[in-house]
Amino acid sequence: MQEYYFSRKLKEVAQLNAEGKDIISLAIGSPDMPPSEKTIEKLCEVARQPNAHGYQPTQGTPELRQAMAGFYKRWYDVDLDAKSELLPLIGSKEGILHVTLAFVNPGDTVLVPNPGYPTYTSLSKLLGANVVYYNLKEDNGWQPDFDQLEELLSRESLKCRLLWTNYPNMPTGGRAQRATYERLVQMARSHNVVVVNDNPYSFILSEEHLSILQVPGAKDCCIEFNSMSKSHNMPGWRVGMCATNAEFISWILKVQSNIESGTFRGIQLAAAEAYNNSDEWHREANIETYRRRRQYAEQIMDVLGCTYDKQQVGMFLWGRIPDKYNQVEDLTEHILHDARVFITPGFIFGSNGERYIRISLCAKEEKLEAALRRIKELKD
Repeated sequence: MQEYYFSRKLKEVAQLNAEGKDIISLAIGSPDMPPSEKTIEKLCEVARQPNAHGYQPTQGTPELRQAMAGFYKRWYDVDLDAKSELLPLIGSKEGILHVTLAFVNPGDTVLVPNPGYPTYTSLSKLLGANVVYYNLKEDNGWQPDFDQLEELLSRESLKCRLLWTNYPNMPTGGRAQRATYERLVQMARSHNVVVVNDNPYSFILSEEHLSILQVPGAKDCCIEFNSMSKSHNMPGWRVGMCATNAEFISWILKVQSNIESGTFRGIQLAAAEAYNNSDEWHREANIETYRRRRQYAEQIMDVLGCTYDKQQVGMFLWGRIPDKYNQVEDLTEHILHDARVFITPGFIFGSNGERYIRISLCAKEEKLEAALRRIKELKD
């Protein structure tokens, strides 16, 4: 276990800023735009109510659970019982902890994508699980290597309990595919493993909203996380959800109720309001804004000589570095200290990310333009 990369690196960036370096950060996926106005209004309205400040039920208010069920029906055409098949989370990152505690004993195996979100690995190790990686490769559209997965799941000695997956993929921007979801469900059923799909990016630069729960029978053997952080510009509010069958929810709630005491009522009711944001709000916030920003990120990749897939989605741009660099930090540290732009090196997501960088689109267009200008001047 090490301190989270961004926790460490942001201290260095803060020190550089204190020295007057004015670092432009294109590293973190924290939306810089506000939630919808009606979301903020609802939070203020509830916060002024004198009886709204007590403990709340761990499993969330009925209003929030019903809004979550409506959200899944509206955008994914998935039917979920608001009372028994949904569990609000204080962010889906916390859900990784709860699900691992509910399903995995020390020494059991969890399968984690490489490259993938570092918390799948760090929390699993923290809880004594055996982490085994499966490959995602660029020449396969960053989809799982199903032959490798089949071989790993067939090893009785591994005692595989969870298979983590994440589509649309972070960090690679690989698109969600119905065929991938169908194959994962088939594997879950045939190998008695629980597939957990982390799905917070399906609204960002994507007009197609896919969920693993759209596959018949998936609810029996799969869990899906979703989050308001990216899709609703609410990263600091810490509102996520877990969707699956009623029995799995009851197991996860046993863990969650011993760790958390519920979320502030104002946040829950404001989140319920946000789930009713208009199609137009989502189009401007999640597609048009990021589309404009993406143009600058692509220009930065071009100036750096990186190659990238223009079909990728999500709030990052993932690109392969030129062969002239021995390692990715030769490029990212050069850009940080000489162009004063912070870009994420791909190695933090696993060995298959060692030749890649990731640019966040969570910066205003003027910041992206300034970063592009600095890097151009450096290259000139």
